Amino acid sequence: MFMGTGSDVGKSLIVAGLCRLFANKNINVAPFKSQNMSNNAAVAHIFDLKTQKITQDMGEIGRAQWLQAKAAKIAPATNMNPILLKPENEIGSQVIINGKKFKSLKAREYYQYKPKFLSVILQAYQSLQQQHQMILVEGAGSPAESNLRKNDIANMGFAEQINIPVVLIGDIDRGGVIASIVGTYEVISQADRDRIKGFIINKFRGDISLFDEAIVEIENRTGWKNLGVLPHFADAHLLPAEDSVALEKAPKTAQKTPKNDKKQPKNAKKTRILALKMPHIANFDDLDPLSQHQNVALNLVKSGVLPEADLIIIPGSKSTIADLEFLYQQGWDIDIKSHVRRGGKVLGICGGFQMLGKTINDPNLLEGKKTKIQGLGLLDIETEIAGDKSTNLVEFDGFSAYEIHLGKTSGGDLKSPMITMDNQGFGAKSADGKVMGSYLHGLFSNDEFREGFLNDLGIDKTDQNYNQTIENTLDNLAQHIEKYINIESLNEISQSN
Repeated sequence: MFMGTGSDVGKSLIVAGLCRLFANKNINVAPFKSQNMSNNAAVAHIFDLKTQKITQDMGEIGRAQWLQAKAAKIAPATNMNPILLKPENEIGSQVIINGKKFKSLKAREYYQYKPKFLSVILQAYQSLQQQHQMILVEGAGSPAESNLRKNDIANMGFAEQINIPVVLIGDIDRGGVIASIVGTYEVISQADRDRIKGFIINKFRGDISLFDEAIVEIENRTGWKNLGVLPHFADAHLLPAEDSVALEKAPKTAQKTPKNDKKQPKNAKKTRILALKMPHIANFDDLDPLSQHQNVALNLVKSGVLPEADLIIIPGSKSTIADLEFLYQQGWDIDIKSHVRRGGKVLGICGGFQMLGKTINDPNLLEGKKTKIQGLGLLDIETEIAGDKSTNLVEFDGFSAYEIHLGKTSGGDLKSPMITMDNQGFGAKSADGKVMGSYLHGLFSNDEFREGFLNDLGIDKTDQNYNQTIENTLDNLAQHIEKYINIESLNEISQSN
């Protein structure tokens, strides 16, 4: 089991790389994370814990576990991430159990449910045990949060339940890695200390030999074995991330010409795309293929006046009404409407699609204290937030997308769908074609759709292959890990309990 000295130390990436490494060695490996917190969800087939079979119904898991399953070369399923928490506000989250919505709970309420959730988690893990040779388990946050140790189901509490060894990951890039690893040792119990068999230093930059003395100090203070110092993986931004901060951290080289693309002139025109980063942005990996596109200049805007652009994207949201209010507070409604009057285009995805309509109705107060809010009025549609959540995989020949949304939309512009596949329409488009939206996520991951969409904005098509980029990056990550991590020692640790 891989735990971290804190959040964002690289646990998810290392587990993904190890999944690909072992899969490439023909080992039947699977990822597992008992509890994840993210608004960047993916769809996966629901694993029925009673019948112990994969169903055709679709549910939600964390994007990291989806990527790890892809790295392991297996289909993602809900038993890989049985508990998913989707933050709705500062104090509460929507709880997803085995892929389906359970209810929204405040933090204190959630802790009371933890003992009940443990049985679901154990069933999910045991089902993977029966199907796979190896399971790589990812922890959540840090085991050093000793105030959360009681009834823990994500870190040491889970490791204790199934009696598995632990590897601790520290992030040197943020500074203080010695203190964070030794500090973890100091605040956890002796039993939990004994469960940790080794540590990995992640995101190192520079001459690794300069850290040799620090390694000795950590080993002497903790008794844990050094399993390797992993240099910063420069291509991490090419993989889908769970935190929207990754979009802002992505280097400008993300827009360089990929090796499999034809070289573009230095003065080639770039399409200017703005994406609104609202407080509850969700499924922001919709933007990843655009951030990597050689002919796109993507700008993620958090506040202030919106700059000039060819296209404005309103992404998905976990709290559509709250984010729409934030949009109004920023004055973005004025900027967006001015943009359309000047001939610019607007795309709304999922919650962003709902915001483009005339009204959003919430009669049961599922999203807050307002039963109704005015939309931007750029599409002739209305949305009512009610009923069950829709979680669907949409596949046609050469095209794949998915839906995760609450609410039903109606209105005249649905008669002019944004996308039509096999005589089936998705989304809506204004009469002048400037404003469009859909519930479909993952649109730009489809090369033919993305290049056609961008071509309509006036730029030449490229031969960018987004999914192949992910595959190549996972293989490179596996090689990177194998070079710097002691895989033989990892295998020995996996057999130690």
